[in-house]
Amino acid sequence: MQVNFDISKPIYQQVIVEIQRSLVRGELEPGSKLPSQRDLAKELKVNHNTIQRAYREMEGDGLVETVRGMGTFITKNSEIVDQIRVKMAEESIAYFINEMRSLGMDGEQIIKSVMERVQNQYQRGETV
Repeated sequence: MQVNFDISKPIYQQVIVEIQRSLVRGELEPGSKLPSQRDLAKELKVNHNTIQRAYREMEGDGLVETVRGMGTFITKNSEIVDQIRVKMAEESIAYFINEMRSLGMDGEQIIKSVMERVQNQYQRGETV
């Protein structure tokens, strides 16, 4: 796992978001085992307590479950995965709209710009 840490946000939250992204993208499968807390801390070069907090938060949210003596596993609950996907998409859209508004565009201009981009990519056979 590769995380480029942003100093303005707590590291444990960034670890959670990266695990969520990996799950939503299909890089992690529901039910798959996560690295041990110590192994992930070593891999990311962060304090073990930081990873421990991330795992604890994810467990509290139902994203992972820890089986004593076996490890920590991504939930098999597809509803939780779908909720994460929707939440991340909504956050991305909100960020995009705010950025476009900061460029002076109104809602109609934003929609037109997006539609043109999608149509151009479709016509060229590119993935949208």
